[in-house]
Amino acid sequence: MEMNDMVIISVDDHITEPPDMFDKHLSAEDLKTAPKFDTDENGKSFWTYQGMYMPSVGLNAVVGRPLEEYGMEPNSLEEMREGVYNVDARINDMNVNGVAASLNFGTCVGFDGGRFHKAPDKALSLKHLRAYNDWHIDEWCGAYPGRFIPCAILPTWDMDATVAEIKRIAAKGCTAVSLNENPTKQELPSVHNEYWNPMWKAIAEHDMTMCLHIGAGNPVPHASMETPIEAWITTMPMSSAVGAADWLHLSALHEYNLKVALSEASIGWVPYFLERADFAHSRHKFWTHNHFSGMLPSEMFKKHFMLCFIDDAYGLKNLDELNEDLIAYECDYPHSDTLWPNCPDHLWGDIKHLKQQQIDKITHLNAMNWFNFDPFKHIKKENLTVGALRAQAAKDGVDTTPKSCGGASPLAKGEEPRRITSGDLMRMFQHHGEQGKKIAG
Repeated sequence: MEMNDMVIISVDDHITEPPDMFDKHLSAEDLKTAPKFDTDENGKSFWTYQGMYMPSVGLNAVVGRPLEEYGMEPNSLEEMREGVYNVDARINDMNVNGVAASLNFGTCVGFDGGRFHKAPDKALSLKHLRAYNDWHIDEWCGAYPGRFIPCAILPTWDMDATVAEIKRIAAKGCTAVSLNENPTKQELPSVHNEYWNPMWKAIAEHDMTMCLHIGAGNPVPHASMETPIEAWITTMPMSSAVGAADWLHLSALHEYNLKVALSEASIGWVPYFLERADFAHSRHKFWTHNHFSGMLPSEMFKKHFMLCFIDDAYGLKNLDELNEDLIAYECDYPHSDTLWPNCPDHLWGDIKHLKQQQIDKITHLNAMNWFNFDPFKHIKKENLTVGALRAQAAKDGVDTTPKSCGGASPLAKGEEPRRITSGDLMRMFQHHGEQGKKIAG
């Protein structure tokens, strides 16, 4: 097997939503009150909704920009590759990157639809959340059948509405939902509360996968305001361990065959996590009264949790410590971690030592199985290989030349270059937040 023979499905990419997102899915007053896209006096893009201000954070969409210009300063659509927000251009960028299919999370609405949860008028939130799902499933994913795995969001503040939405999106062919890993952050009951029982049942009945994306619930901690920001970035994937441990003890796992994907969590830390879970259970089960239906915690984890990675050579060297049937690749386009347009090249360097069957599982078969998704129903397999897609991109003249848009540093104007800290970013976000309140208010 050669690199160009791979079929790659990415189970974690992102969309910066286009300004006309709701136009075809709402009308009259519902459209008037929907989230609104705008541009500030400095040309930076933002959305407003029910008094909230949502800027476009730099690292969320730096794909195609020189590494020297990475940063978290808010940016505009004009500073992004068109594929970040335009589905036709996205297909071109997937082709040039050799990616056959992609699951996409939202940005302005939050990975988990958190903006709708924070909004005070929940009747409006429900209407607009449903419209977002319609846009995502019918318009974005529907534009290119076989190239996208639809992933919806749910109105979990209302359990009856949540169950109804699961049924509605399932009828549209959606097989994945994105959830907050810690709903107490949304002032909802914890996942261990009976409040969630109707959702577990509906999810299981419709064989949906629940995606828990880092940063949606449990925050990625930083040690202090003086801590260099790279320390925070380093710990991002490992922060998933908190939610993973919590969900591993979910009673519903004993009752239903639930499927969970730890999106953007990576895999290298998991072998020790499982070892520790088994050890803790062996030492403490007699007084904690925990049980895993006759299994070890590690066995329960390997049954219900898919691991998703961007670049993890160490984890791939330790597949024997994991379930190779529940490991999938992610590109993370257009975030700062993405290796676009060279994802296949990096991936091949990490997996070429594996057997062909293992490579096929990790690159696409596991994703197809876990998300009930078959791209080959729409497009011949030979047309979805890395080689075929890149050949199509070359034919279409897809340009991958880095696009310079100037610096994006949170340092004060004229300040000498120095290490960026967590405090620098907090102050920058506070400044933009105060500006945003004036705009949204």
